[in-house]
Amino acid sequence: MLRRLALVPLVVAAIASCGPNPKALELRLWSDNYAFRVTMDPMPPRALEPIVYRLVVQDKKTGQPIETGEGRIFATSADRANTSDGLKKEKEVGTYSGRLFFATTGDWAAAIQFRREKNPRLPLERVDWTQAVNPASEPGT
Repeated sequence: MLRRLALVPLVVAAIASCGPNPKALELRLWSDNYAFRVTMDPMPPRALEPIVYRLVVQDKKTGQPIETGEGRIFATSADRANTSDGLKKEKEVGTYSGRLFFATTGDWAAAIQFRREKNPRLPLERVDWTQAVNPASEPGT
């Protein structure tokens, strides 16, 4: 009887892991005032292909989406190659997007700068992460 009870959590975990979990592919970042959920397409990013980043930005304290923000996304490689784009507001509330083009493979220092309103007196808050970029896909695949 105890063996059967011990197997129940394992079976539940196995069943739960079978289905797709989109949250597992999200990058979650926090600044002083904002919570960012970042996804990219394609995932994982590959060199020499445009990568579309989608950000859902929420107020860190209230969880409310930020509707009228502005910002940019950018990255620098170890050999000083740079890529950047301004964030564009999407139809979904609190959602923004930007495109990056990674010229080389390897680890890139990536960051987002964002502020709640289009007001130059408000400071841009910054979050940083390391973005691994895979080799480009073979032609025709």
